[in-house]
Amino acid sequence: MAAHIYKQPWLVEIAIEPNSKADQEKLDAALAKLVAEDPLFGINTDPESGQTILKGMGEPHLVAKLDILKRTYKVDANIGAPQVAYREKLTRPATVTYTHKKQTGGSGQYAEVKIVAKPLPPGGENFVFENEIVGGAVPKEFVPGVEKGLESVLGSGALAGFPVVDLKVSLVDGKFHEVDSSALAFEIAARMALRKALQKGGAVLLEPVMKVEVVTPEDYTGSVIGDLNSRRGQIQGQDMRGNANVITAMVPLPTCSPT
Repeated sequence: MAAHIYKQPWLVEIAIEPNSKADQEKLDAALAKLVAEDPLFGINTDPESGQTILKGMGEPHLVAKLDILKRTYKVDANIGAPQVAYREKLTRPATVTYTHKKQTGGSGQYAEVKIVAKPLPPGGENFVFENEIVGGAVPKEFVPGVEKGLESVLGSGALAGFPVVDLKVSLVDGKFHEVDSSALAFEIAARMALRKALQKGGAVLLEPVMKVEVVTPEDYTGSVIGDLNSRRGQIQGQDMRGNANVITAMVPLPTCSPT
């Protein structure tokens, strides 16, 4: 599985939700007070999953906050691991021709598009669309429909429904019908063409990766490295800091929380 860097100021995160809708207001009020009292404690709502995420400097820190929620504020809640923010990315170029054709009496729907989808290097533009049509194979008034159809796929990829990143799509050819073609027909054709291109182009999941620094007595270095390796971590280097050994590594987020 490939990776994208995920920067995080806190050490541990957990997801929390009230046992009932009636407890939601009590939970929100209690969490606001805890955040105001402790600058090392944080909360946020994940924009993708909608989960409420508690952030702390370690497991004991968060356990203490949960105990305060239960004992002081009388809030019972369910906790669990936050949902992982995976991404999908094309691994090789893919060319797809797709024809959308529908006849239901009266005016029908017709649009054909030929697209070339290519992966982009990370760190640049997330999505690039280019119209390479010459000679009017797809009239200009239908091109915005093509772009809209492509963009509608970006939020939910064809592999596992996660957002698509680092993608360039070129519209290189197509066909239209004088009566039955419309911007909507081209939107539908483009959407289906890109989904097929993601499958044909070997889309893969990207997982978030954290840069981890572990400070440990030298005697425990081997055990720490073994633990990081068991979490699919990649050791970046080691250095001495006083009498301690400092190990830096890149570790996939789903496995980097303490167990």
